[in-house]
Amino acid sequence: MVLSSLVLFGFIQYASGQSILNKNTDSLPRFTLKEAIDTALKNNYDIKLVNNDLLIAKNNLNIGNAGFLPSVAGNLNNNGSNQHTIRTPASGPEQELSGVKNTSLTYGVALDWTVFDGFQMFANYDRLKELQKQGEVNTKAVILTTIADVVNAYYALVRQQQLVVARDSALDISRLRRQIAENKLQIGRGSKLDVLSAIVDFNTDTSLYLQDKNLLKTSMVTLNQLMAKDLNFEFKVDEDMNIQNNLVLQDLSERTKELNPDLQNAFINKKIAELNLKQVKGQRYPVIGVNSGYQISKSESPTGFNQKQRVNGITYGLTASVNIFNGFLQRQNERNAKVSISSAQLDLDRTRQTINAQLISTYQNYLTNLDLLKVESGNVEVANQNLDITLAKYRLGSISPLELREAQRNSIDAITRLLNASYQAKITEISLKEISGTLNVQ
Repeated sequence: MVLSSLVLFGFIQYASGQSILNKNTDSLPRFTLKEAIDTALKNNYDIKLVNNDLLIAKNNLNIGNAGFLPSVAGNLNNNGSNQHTIRTPASGPEQELSGVKNTSLTYGVALDWTVFDGFQMFANYDRLKELQKQGEVNTKAVILTTIADVVNAYYALVRQQQLVVARDSALDISRLRRQIAENKLQIGRGSKLDVLSAIVDFNTDTSLYLQDKNLLKTSMVTLNQLMAKDLNFEFKVDEDMNIQNNLVLQDLSERTKELNPDLQNAFINKKIAELNLKQVKGQRYPVIGVNSGYQISKSESPTGFNQKQRVNGITYGLTASVNIFNGFLQRQNERNAKVSISSAQLDLDRTRQTINAQLISTYQNYLTNLDLLKVESGNVEVANQNLDITLAKYRLGSISPLELREAQRNSIDAITRLLNASYQAKITEISLKEISGTLNVQ
């Protein structure tokens, strides 16, 4: 088997979908995309932080926080004094007393309950519901972004791993060319110039190989960072990108209207603005409250009319207040609340237009990348065939080293373009799913 056949198997075979392994990474564990996403969803710091925010929003959603429930408080007052007193009774001589101690003790339980506040408590409870929904939407948005970042980083690693293999195969050809040139020189059929040229090209390919190996390691660090995993963890990735080529714009548009987190957030913000107006209007109505309690009071005053006194019993009452005039602030607050609703509607319209523009432009890029993928896949086959024929002729001595080098360069360039086209097609596919809120792992 000629070496060019080995090179052919070393390159990416998109049509067959066969996996290729770098000979220097055979001992590394294989890490799948699903494992990467599962690890990120479990460990990613952004997801943990937004989950805490959601937990706070859930804790805040209760009728007590909305103002439906009464407040009950216990109270205790214990006071005393030590006085020097001079007093003149209505009858009798003046009296001077020292060290007179007065004490008073009051304790009990008080209940206050606002039973009507112009329906503000109902609006507040609905607002708390919307804030919880917003927390859920924000959590979904962070999860979608994290998954998209992990997928992008994973396939960037796939591309770089495949490129390293392609560089390694090209390096094998340069090594063979150098050996042939050296052998020809030893038997007197070659020239020193061919040997030096082969060495230069071999060193160039070695440099490119080392650079791509370095990019492979840095890409691995990036993925480990997204997964909040040990940054030095090394692994192999699956090399089939599994590009979905049947996405339909109309279907994506419908899903975007339902599931896009930014759109959902804009809808919720408008709803919250409407509820704020409802709360402000509620301040026009009277506020009615009831109060009750049980209190025990004890006091001692040696110089008083009653030297000792004890009181206990139930207290109750009804309070009502209404805003008659507050310097036109009520009208001002209502106008501002209406302006906030208008702003929320404008933000919703702007968000909808921006997202639709992103969807349409990304879909166009997606179609273009699929077409480029077909073209570049065919180019790889042609370039490999050309390299195979050129290498065979070079071994027979019927072509110059320059022609072999050109065929070798064309082949690696075609492989690089195919890898880039595959990666870009996958990235635009992921972007479409992220925009439409349908990104998941099967």
